Amino acid sequence: MRPLPALLASSLLGAGLGAGCSSDSSTGAGTGSSTAASASAAPLDAATSAPVAPTSARVAVRQGGALARGVGEAALYVADEDHRALRRVALPIRADSPSRSLELPGQPAQVLPMAGRVLVTIRDPSLLLVVAVDAKGDLSETARVELPPDAWGLALTKDEKTALVTSAWAAQVSAVDLGANEKQWSVSVGREPRGVVVREDGSVAYVTHLVGASISRLDLAGAGATEPPKVTPVLLPPAPLRSPSGVTLNASLGYAAVLSTDESRLYVARHALGALGEESWFGASTVDVLLTAGDTPLAPRRHDRLPFLRADKAPTGTELIVPGKPVSPFTQPRAIAYRASTRTLLVASEGDDTVIEVDALGLDPSRGVLRKLQVGSGYDPNLPVASTCGAPTGLALSEDERTLWIWCRSTYDLATVALDAFAPDRTPPADAPPPEVSVVRLAEDPLGDADVAIGRRLFYNATDKVTSGGLACAGCHPEGRDDGHVWHEAKFNTKDGTQLNFVGHQANIPAEEGVRGVPRRTPMLAGMVAAAGPYGWHGESADLPSRLNAGFGLHRWGGMPEHQAANLSARSGRLTEFLRRGLKAPPAVTRELDATEKRGREIFSDPDVGCAQCHVPETGYTNRVAYPLKKLPTLAAFDDEEKAAFKTPSLKFVGGRAPYFHDGRAASLEWIINNNTDDRMGSTKSLSGPDRAALVAFLRTL
Repeated sequence: MRPLPALLASSLLGAGLGAGCSSDSSTGAGTGSSTAASASAAPLDAATSAPVAPTSARVAVRQGGALARGVGEAALYVADEDHRALRRVALPIRADSPSRSLELPGQPAQVLPMAGRVLVTIRDPSLLLVVAVDAKGDLSETARVELPPDAWGLALTKDEKTALVTSAWAAQVSAVDLGANEKQWSVSVGREPRGVVVREDGSVAYVTHLVGASISRLDLAGAGATEPPKVTPVLLPPAPLRSPSGVTLNASLGYAAVLSTDESRLYVARHALGALGEESWFGASTVDVLLTAGDTPLAPRRHDRLPFLRADKAPTGTELIVPGKPVSPFTQPRAIAYRASTRTLLVASEGDDTVIEVDALGLDPSRGVLRKLQVGSGYDPNLPVASTCGAPTGLALSEDERTLWIWCRSTYDLATVALDAFAPDRTPPADAPPPEVSVVRLAEDPLGDADVAIGRRLFYNATDKVTSGGLACAGCHPEGRDDGHVWHEAKFNTKDGTQLNFVGHQANIPAEEGVRGVPRRTPMLAGMVAAAGPYGWHGESADLPSRLNAGFGLHRWGGMPEHQAANLSARSGRLTEFLRRGLKAPPAVTRELDATEKRGREIFSDPDVGCAQCHVPETGYTNRVAYPLKKLPTLAAFDDEEKAAFKTPSLKFVGGRAPYFHDGRAASLEWIINNNTDDRMGSTKSLSGPDRAALVAFLRTL
């Protein structure tokens, strides 16, 4: 296989500037009784045998996560989404560690402890929950604040008076007055807002997104109930030093961000779709750096005048040397923490069950990996996904930053890692043994089905070579949703012959192949896969297991590894069970429709308009039939597609799934209706402006 041109020498990448209540047992999911140890008992740390003192009462980390360290107490808090529980685990963590569990009204997303209380975001119903913690560690709800649908990310102002909450599906950010426990304001931002951080002076907040290359800046000074903050999209090119020349790539998986201690840098962990490297069909994970003084990226864009050297050429001394190997040192970043004592970043790598530590001072931190901590274990030789500590999702550091705790989403384990102090050059000794990882299981799979539990692990993990070509299902379908990306489906020569594959950008295909591929937008899965079939953009797969089997061969660089047919069904069958039973659909509109939306429903159902003829409400707003629609002009970055018959897509949750069509050319529902001038899809060209707006309003309620 001819390697692709990749990126910059590691020496350049490291040359950055200076740093800027009921209780349950810890081994089960039930709610049996146990007695919690006092938070002030100063137990011994399991890894170091040193006393674990209660932490200070000051909130040191002012942003939420799936895992967080308590304030003024020796305890950890876990947002256990799948069990709809808030868990408090006393430190040190042992098999007999006292724990408390509070059943919640919905799935939690993040926790943020304060002195004597814990803030929890609840996804559906969408709430900010305030939970009191007494001296024994017992948990009790004291307040709840209603928020726009799908409350997720959480941050706290320094004065601890205001909480900022992102609502993922509603694409909004809200402020909550923690004195009155009331929402102050909500403001719209880009699609799928997730992580949120706020500056110490409370003037600015930054919000990451699960979809797209931009983050959002909120100017908070003067914001209030009558004056919401100004929102500004800030372009932060993902992995610019590893991008095709002159190209700003798309990004996904922007779950989290963190500020440096002096707040001069904002670090965003995510995925750069199409980053260059050998066999980089999907791109690479990245940590991108924003200089907050002017909201400008630290790393420059590559351009055509920047010389670079292919990995199969000898250097002459003037070119930038590029690596000829895959450039993704971690997979599916999910959480990030700043370790001030060593000026490093810790990133939870969901896809390969690791946590990496990278240099926070580098131009491209993800190319300055100092070490990789393997936390997952128990890999079955037949289905090689972790049975212990799979899919790390949350990170928390001790006050002295010498201990790291990790919450593992797919196996419900809590891990403890003793971190050593770095030498002055921040590089661990070459002969240093790997840190010991101790693990305690907090719960078993909530569905109580072994096949679903394996399907869950297959969904999150990229470690099974039959299922995954280096990126798990959750890498393109985070939480069963979608990355908003349009992939290139192309047949080209790979390391084991000509294969049909997906790639993130046309530059991922060797130029000499002369193909760009046809467009394939990532579909949403959650709440969308109950039908028997068919599946696929052309309806080419008879049922869901068949579609998954086909996907196993498309999502990789090259063909499938050798296997028996039973190996595919063992995986697709278990994944099918998890996709249908384990994924949570986005929150649905349950209120009565307003007058405009009701008018839109009448138009949608009108036989003369014809929307409901194909998008049949009784079968999930689709008849699942492939129609040969009139071809649209071929997009510049793609090849023409001969087969123009596309299966009618479901309109469920359509309001939150932009862009639209198989090629993503429709940026909005308004664009679809206003550009249907030849009645290609339904007879809408004769609709008045108000009726078009009403139809769009109804579609947003589905």
